[in-house]
Amino acid sequence: MLNHVEVAHQPQGATGRLFEARTTRGHVLVMDSGEGMVGASPVDALLAALGGCGAMDVIDILRKKRQAVTGYRVVVDGDRREEHPRVFTHIRVHHVVRGRGVSETAVAEAIRLSDEKYCTVHAMLAGAAGIASTFEVQEG
Repeated sequence: MLNHVEVAHQPQGATGRLFEARTTRGHVLVMDSGEGMVGASPVDALLAALGGCGAMDVIDILRKKRQAVTGYRVVVDGDRREEHPRVFTHIRVHHVVRGRGVSETAVAEAIRLSDEKYCTVHAMLAGAAGIASTFEVQEG
């Protein structure tokens, strides 16, 4: 399976570091870095990819388990080395699931399946940085 993204410099950007990444499906991700940035940094986009990949797996699994989820968000934090390359050394992924009578066991199992079996981004990063997943379930 081939994924393809084209990254092009946008010289009109205020920082001089503005790029647009376009997928073959026509989706655009704006990336920027420095003072006055107007897009996500590539590093923030990487954390967003991890959170998004896991979230999509988890919500699908919870739906299959017939859990009444009314809200869901994922908070991702990462610690980086001080020296270059400033790779992540540890990443924390915290899932916050809101719903009516949502089973903590179902949430824990959904996160485990995403982390260990389904999430491509998690699998790619886990070899380079320690990733810890936690969760909380809120009624409502």
